[in-house]
Amino acid sequence: MPDIAFVKPALPKGGALVLPMTEGDPPAGLGKEADAASGGLLTRALEAAGFKGRKGQATTLWALGGWTKVVAVGLGKASELGPEAAEAAGGAIAPALAADREAMVAADSLDPSLAASIGFGALLRGWRFDRYRTKEKEEDKPKLERIAIATSSVSAAKAAFVPMRAVADGVFMARELVTEPPNVLHPVEFAERCRVLERLGVEVEVMGLKELKRLGFGAMIGVAQGSQHEPRMVVMQWRGAPKGKKAKPIALIGKGVTFDTGGISIKPAGGMEDMKWDMAGAGAVVGAMAAIAGRKAKADVIGLVGLVENMPSGTAQRPGDVVKTYSGQTVEVINTDAEGRLVLADVMWYCQERFDPRAMVDLATLTGAIIISLGHEHAGLFSNDDELAQRVSAAGSAVGEKVWRMPLGEAYDKQIKSDIADMKNVGGRPGGSITAAQFLQRFTNGKPWAHLDIAGTAWSGKDQPTVPKGATAFGVRLLDRLVEDMAEEG
Repeated sequence: MPDIAFVKPALPKGGALVLPMTEGDPPAGLGKEADAASGGLLTRALEAAGFKGRKGQATTLWALGGWTKVVAVGLGKASELGPEAAEAAGGAIAPALAADREAMVAADSLDPSLAASIGFGALLRGWRFDRYRTKEKEEDKPKLERIAIATSSVSAAKAAFVPMRAVADGVFMARELVTEPPNVLHPVEFAERCRVLERLGVEVEVMGLKELKRLGFGAMIGVAQGSQHEPRMVVMQWRGAPKGKKAKPIALIGKGVTFDTGGISIKPAGGMEDMKWDMAGAGAVVGAMAAIAGRKAKADVIGLVGLVENMPSGTAQRPGDVVKTYSGQTVEVINTDAEGRLVLADVMWYCQERFDPRAMVDLATLTGAIIISLGHEHAGLFSNDDELAQRVSAAGSAVGEKVWRMPLGEAYDKQIKSDIADMKNVGGRPGGSITAAQFLQRFTNGKPWAHLDIAGTAWSGKDQPTVPKGATAFGVRLLDRLVEDMAEEG
């Protein structure tokens, strides 16, 4: 990843120059100086290349005016210019400059906060996971080491970038966890990696099989019993609220199935390798805790993740088993591939009982049904509280992590009625993502709660403006913004 620096405006004499431009407008600031230095050739070349400044548009001009390259990136209409457009422009910079060691971005005509957003976008897009590459050719490796962003106020841009950098670090932590192969990242290893948050001031508590048995986490243990890797629950506490401010904490809860074969109800072989990211909800919660602590959020936040591996073996849970949850409610296991909700059931009840949070938000790659409903554009949002649902939706919209609210209701709840237990863990194919949410709602005990089914948004098969192909870390920025909006306001 490139280093991001903010510098005073000064037109470079060579190297790579990046010009962020609004739609239909001529170059401004250093861009105007660059055009003058090239004798107007820059403007004519951009016109010939068909560059209009549209949001997300990028055009590269080679060996122009003494620079090795000039990259023009679009910001869209000036009247609509905001952080999202600036981040997208920054995201376009990283691949365009992959072969350059360093470059200057002429952002001096923009508000310093937007200059910071450009740096944020470039940082997010420039992330790369190459831990297991051993034979990559040198020419295929990105060379970009430093992006200098010229701004009208270096101090203001730096100040705006500080919390962005913390959020980026949280995103990177989540992406790394989700990308790791399942033979490396099993529940025990995942739990140990959470301890790095202690450096940021987060209190980290890891509970093993012995503690979980003592607590009575029958649903979670049932999922894990077919694996040689024992389950773990990690409790993370960030105490950032000002002294004397009495407010209940916000709780973030993540499903962490480090690999999901489906258990005895085994999945088809094709695409099963994708099930390494069935812990993306837990990854997002850990990343969000890193972001929240990294920027020293003035809020009390609890993060909990239930970590298991769902494997078929002689000790594995069977369809037809009945398990007793931490809440005391019993569940008839119809399908062992509906395991994430069993993990969350125990963790959610424990969370509200121990911490009495202001609200609970869980993230889980819970159902394939949500992908059928919403594709890969939105996460499914389910909630028992209209105000909380609105806040979650607003937070997602603000950071480009879109959600769509789905229904809950008694008719759906009847689908998970069991003949021999309090409930069953699946309700059939109709409304599969909804009945899964109905199951979770039975473990909220009336606490304001929102559930995000991120099965369609946790992994991307293509590059996005600020997200390279692969793990998206969806939810990190949404949760961070939600905490900012809910607990840090006023």
